Amino acid sequence: MNLYNFKYLFLIASIHTCISQQATSPEGYKLVWGDEFKDGTKPNTKFWSYENGFVRNEELQWYQSENAKIQNGKLVISGKKESVKNHQYQPESKNWKLNRKLAEYTSASINTRGKFDFQFGILEVKAKIDTSMGMWPAIWTLGIEKGWPSNGEIDVMEYYLVDQKPAILANVAWKGKTSYVSWDSEKLPFSKFIEKDPNWAEEYHIWKMDWTKDFIKIYLDNELLNTIDLATTKNPDGFNPFHQPHYILLNLAIGGNGGDPSNTSFPRTYEVDYVRVYQKK
Repeated sequence: MNLYNFKYLFLIASIHTCISQQATSPEGYKLVWGDEFKDGTKPNTKFWSYENGFVRNEELQWYQSENAKIQNGKLVISGKKESVKNHQYQPESKNWKLNRKLAEYTSASINTRGKFDFQFGILEVKAKIDTSMGMWPAIWTLGIEKGWPSNGEIDVMEYYLVDQKPAILANVAWKGKTSYVSWDSEKLPFSKFIEKDPNWAEEYHIWKMDWTKDFIKIYLDNELLNTIDLATTKNPDGFNPFHQPHYILLNLAIGGNGGDPSNTSFPRTYEVDYVRVYQKK
């Protein structure tokens, strides 16, 4: 056994030691990866990397590592109202990432790209999301090969405004044949969840993705939100982006589809209790 394989097996054994006493694997599955966010004060760099600066969707926040911390056994991503200088500022540029002199908000986005990815299995995340105006929290995955959207995107959880009303979404996206991107999306009015439980936003909930070669099923607290038939998700070149490994992203965006945060008090927090991945034995 070479040194790399030894280190990999040691890391997997360490993960199981940390998680096995808390996680109960679904029948026929075994835990292959996870993070309980129990150690240290920052996300484990063996598992997670950070996005930095302005990244996507013309959102308002500046992503930085300072806004992701481990507190009381939870990953806490903080959205803050604070000014950050854009060191790449170019006033004449037409690129939104360059022509903003300052960012007025900060947040964090972490991902497992190049550190952990998986193909098929069950992804389970327990989290408490921030539903304040302007917040856009997400649990999602991206394929490791090809650029977006040809690599495939799975949105296990998004929360933002749909037709100016709060909604929880469960989506997948891939390269379109007649449009740039194809979506299979379920948009559930947030009012549906508040009607069941007025304290919903103050509580932790479990999002789950069950992914096989034939389908993706996305659940919230064991309620099925969306089923995606993977026979329908091929790119125009025949490549199916959901038949390749994906890596995991957790982030709190501000603005964009989340709405106008200008009347929202800050800081805001998006808290994650654990992330777990199971695969068939």
